[in-house]
Amino acid sequence: MAKKTHRMESDTMGEMKVPVDAYYGAQTARAIENFPISGIRKPRHFIRALGLIKLAAAEANMELGLLTKKLGRAIVKAAKEVIDGELDDHFVLDVFQTGSGTSTNMNVNEVIAYHANKILGDKKRDKERIHPNDHVNMGQSSNDVYPTAMHVSALEAVDKDLIPALKHLQKSLSKKAREFDKILKIGRTHLQDATPIRLGQEFGGYASMVEHGIRRLQGARVNLSELAIGGTAVGTGINTHPKFAKVVVKKLSKMTGIKFVEAENHFEAQGSKDAIVEVSGVLKIIAVSLMKIANDIRWLGSGPRCGIGEIHIPTVQPGSSIMPGKVNPVIPEAVCQVAAQVIGNDLTITIGGQLGNFELNVMMPVKSHNLLESIKLLTNVSRVFADKCIVGIKADKKRCEEMIEKSLAMVTSLAPTIGYDNAAKIAKEAFDTGKTVRQVCLEKKVLPEYELNKLLDPWTMT
Repeated sequence: MAKKTHRMESDTMGEMKVPVDAYYGAQTARAIENFPISGIRKPRHFIRALGLIKLAAAEANMELGLLTKKLGRAIVKAAKEVIDGELDDHFVLDVFQTGSGTSTNMNVNEVIAYHANKILGDKKRDKERIHPNDHVNMGQSSNDVYPTAMHVSALEAVDKDLIPALKHLQKSLSKKAREFDKILKIGRTHLQDATPIRLGQEFGGYASMVEHGIRRLQGARVNLSELAIGGTAVGTGINTHPKFAKVVVKKLSKMTGIKFVEAENHFEAQGSKDAIVEVSGVLKIIAVSLMKIANDIRWLGSGPRCGIGEIHIPTVQPGSSIMPGKVNPVIPEAVCQVAAQVIGNDLTITIGGQLGNFELNVMMPVKSHNLLESIKLLTNVSRVFADKCIVGIKADKKRCEEMIEKSLAMVTSLAPTIGYDNAAKIAKEAFDTGKTVRQVCLEKKVLPEYELNKLLDPWTMT
């Protein structure tokens, strides 16, 4: 006899075939058929957040006398396994689905209900069976659960992953800034020579960019900490206990170690997703900063003999399949690619933010996916950038100093003494003859040598 591969499950639309070992039910099975689009599933942070919400909701409903201890405890136990990732194989839905995330909410409701019923034992009367809607989803709607999960998952990922990674990168850059503080080099504006700076000042600027990004993220946390739970269908809180949201939010804060609050206005929390757009905007700024830093480092390390070559980037892998010995700045290149992806993700989130039609935003699944992807990419690439590139950068002191003396921009320090027009003439002659500013000035006896040396001292210019 052939082994049974499917079982029949039913919902309000009828029966559906479900794999015999699947924990989900008919509504999830329908969504699998309806959305065979990308093959991309919801990330771990998001599934964890859903588990946290269902656990907190079950405990709240037990405390409020709405859910029996027997059923509630089974739901709590099953939800803990969702939180810990033990049931991830049963969360099978595509990112691109119903705009409210109802399919994913029902996926988690069905998985928890199925597993909780197994925990209770197979032989149960109907009134002892846990129902995915009546019990796991008690006091909730997809319309407030999904945006709550968006905020919880994003804030956990920001606090526990991204901010620590950015701080690690910032410290690496700051360390290099101190290490390179005594190394003089030429500055550049418009890709042309400018007045001297210290290499440490340049790296200090990079460290400050990352630090500003961290500050922006911390500022954006305020609105992200507001949770929509309790608004149910349209923000009015229909079919939920008046104290439900307050209890759930308190429990979520305790479980995550993050201070969450109930949404100041549930209609804003469900009709718009402005907090998600805001955080994505900050992630875009961080991406832009990292691209600038990575690009500068690529150029500063260009060469090794025919480029700028003021710094040496760590060699991590062969650079060419045809040119032996070639080494490329692969880590900065990866940083730039991540930055481009995050910027693209932000555009999708921005467009999604505009689709808050009346009392519900209907682009939540793709927005949550893109936001969590951006957080993950920036987290990972920040650590890779720090550990595989920044910490191993070496300065070519001799190269830096050689280019200072050659620079026509050295004439800038003479302008207050001899005038702008005369200084410009010296720069032009130096360019035409291939001589340095110092050589032209000495030949023309523009200033006494001791005064000239004082004015052309690059340290005084930094």
